[in-house]
Amino acid sequence: MAYSGRARESYQNELANLRDQGLFKEERYIHAPQGAEIEVEFPTGNPPRKVINMCANNYLGLSSHPEVVAAAHAGLDHRGYGMSSVRFICGTQDIHRELENKLTEFLGTEDTLLFPSCMDANAGVFEAVLSEQDVMIADRLVHASIVDGMRLCKAMQDTFKHSDMGHLEEKLVEHQDKRFRMVITDGVFSMDGDIARLDAIVALAEKHDAMVFVDDSHASGFIGKTGRGTHEHCGVVGRMDVITTTLGKALGGASGGCVSGRRELVEMCRQRARPYLFSNTVAPVIVSGALKVLDLISATTERRDKLETNTVYWRKLLTDAGFDIKPGESPIVPVMLYNAKLAQDVARDLFAEGIYVVGFFFPVVAKGQARIRTQLSAAHEKHHLDAAIAAFVKVGKKYGILGLGKNQIIEKYGL
Repeated sequence: MAYSGRARESYQNELANLRDQGLFKEERYIHAPQGAEIEVEFPTGNPPRKVINMCANNYLGLSSHPEVVAAAHAGLDHRGYGMSSVRFICGTQDIHRELENKLTEFLGTEDTLLFPSCMDANAGVFEAVLSEQDVMIADRLVHASIVDGMRLCKAMQDTFKHSDMGHLEEKLVEHQDKRFRMVITDGVFSMDGDIARLDAIVALAEKHDAMVFVDDSHASGFIGKTGRGTHEHCGVVGRMDVITTTLGKALGGASGGCVSGRRELVEMCRQRARPYLFSNTVAPVIVSGALKVLDLISATTERRDKLETNTVYWRKLLTDAGFDIKPGESPIVPVMLYNAKLAQDVARDLFAEGIYVVGFFFPVVAKGQARIRTQLSAAHEKHHLDAAIAAFVKVGKKYGILGLGKNQIIEKYGL
C-alpha cells in the first residue's frame, strides 16, 4: 500500500515524542454556546463540567448574543444556508455588499471586500497588489497567516525588529529603489498583546512614500475610543492603506474576514486574490449576524468600555498576585511561564480548579517563551475574575512561581 508501515511508525514516534515532552496539544470539547461560562469535556470521555472561559476571542461577548442569534436566524430564513458559489460567478447577495459598505464606514476606509476568513484575506492581498518589483517589510512578530501570505507573493521580503522604528526607517531607506514598499504589522499582537506604534509607522511611511498594512483582527470592535481599531487608538484613521480583519473574534465570532482600505487596492483583490476568487462566499447566516453586530457596537460603546474595565482589573489582579505578565493595555494578557511542560501542567491544574486556559509553546510562540494567554471579555463579570485569580494563586503556589521573574522561573524549570 502507498502508506507504508515505515511511514506510520515514523509519525507515531513523532507524536509519542510530543506526548513525552508534554507538548502534545489536546482539544477540549465544549458542550455549550460560547460565553464567559461554558461546559467542557476534558479529558475526552469525561462528563462535561462548567468552567470560566479565560481564553476565547469573544472580546465583546457577542458570540451568543440573542439579537445576533436572531439576526442569523432571519438571514437563514430569508437568504438560505449557503451560496454554493464563489462571488464573481453567482455568489454575491445584496447583503454581502451591505456588510462591506458598513465595514467601510466603521473602519473609516474607502472600500471593503469580504473573504471567507482573515487568514484567506492575508493569503490573497499581497500577491494581488505587489510584484517582484516591490518589497514587503514586516514586523518580526506578525501573525503566521501574514507570513504565509507573504510567502505566496513574488515581492521581496524583509523584516524589522519588533516595534523598532529606527530599524524600520533603515529598511525603508535601504529599499528606496523598489517600485512600492509596504510596511506590514499586526495592530494588536496576538501572543504578547502589545499594540503596534501605528502613528509612528504611518509617519515614517508617509515620509518615505511607502504603504502601510495592518491586520487588526485582535482590535476591531474594541480598541480605540469607539472600537474602530488600532488606527483609531493611534489617531491615524483615514491614513491606512490596507486593513485586514476578521468577523471571527469580537465582531460576532463566527467566521469571515475582509480586506479594507484604498479603493484601488481592494479592487485589485477583487480581480486577483485567489482565496477570494476560488472560495465559496461567506454564508448568508454569518453576514446577517455580522450586520447586527455592527449595529450593536455602532450604537453604544458600553461593551468595549466594560471590556476595558475588566482588562485593567485583571491585569492588576495578576500583577498584585506576583505573576510575570506581559505589560500592555489590551485584553490579551499573557502569563509568562517560559517552560512548555510547565505551561501545560499549570493549564491542566487550572482546569481542575474550574478555569479554562491553554498553554502556548513552540511553534505557536518562540522556544523559551511558553505562556498561558488569558483573554478578557465584556461577558466576564467581576465574580468571574475574582474566582479566576483565586485559582491562579492556588496553582501558582503549587508550582512556586509567584513573585518569580523570568530568570528565576527558567532556573527552576528550565526552558
